[in-house]
Amino acid sequence: MNFKMLSMGAMALAMITGSALAGGSTGTSALDDPAKMAPFFTDPGMKTMRSEAEFKTAWMAMKEEDRAGMMKECGDEAIAKSHDNFCKMTKQLGGAN
Repeated sequence: MNFKMLSMGAMALAMITGSALAGGSTGTSALDDPAKMAPFFTDPGMKTMRSEAEFKTAWMAMKEEDRAGMMKECGDEAIAKSHDNFCKMTKQLGGAN
């Protein structure tokens, strides 16, 4: 029984990993995508956030669906923890239109 469970777990992991690799994603979320996140940071390493005014300009320049997706991802505790300052700013601007 243990071997069967182990085999099924390994097969599930292989399928999940394969589909993630096929998607070509650069990370686990949009918040890990350098192309989407670059407008919010002053440096290529994305360590220094832009000023609040610049952040708001970049935030409002995004499509509504992209903002909603990022807000949803910031609702995930693990993602929000690794993107703490960004998520704090999105929550402040979430209702701004």
